[in-house]
Amino acid sequence: MLWGPRVIVRTLGREDAAAIRALLEASGLPTGDIEQRAIRFLGSRDDRGLAAVVGLELFGKVGLLRSLAVRPDLRGTGLGGTLVGAVEELAAQQRIVELFLLTTTAEPFFAKRGYSRHDRGSAPAPIRDTPEFSDLCPSTAAFMVKLITAQPH
Repeated sequence: MLWGPRVIVRTLGREDAAAIRALLEASGLPTGDIEQRAIRFLGSRDDRGLAAVVGLELFGKVGLLRSLAVRPDLRGTGLGGTLVGAVEELAAQQRIVELFLLTTTAEPFFAKRGYSRHDRGSAPAPIRDTPEFSDLCPSTAAFMVKLITAQPH
């Protein structure tokens, strides 16, 4: 089953915080800093609640894609790729040039979407200074980057 064309991806707000936290925790992703950081969350819902979520932190011309999680019953349906596309579009609208991420489990997923492994030592300072980079994700996590093309206005 492929995720259908009627997927609605929307910006999530404070009222979604408990559902975001629950989905991230169920997916084994870090949640220790999500209330303290300026993370823009996008997500999709279905009749069972929050189906998928992805976050974006902005730091000038660079961004950190974080917290992509899809509910287990919907994995492999294309929903994760839809959310990555939506967050990349948001990043482009915000004039992000490079989008970084850390992953311990999804390197092939992101590689198929144009992300490439990057040397952690060359991470821009704003990315290096995030709790996700310095503390929450293990040093063995793949550090990946994708160049983002600006959207015309």
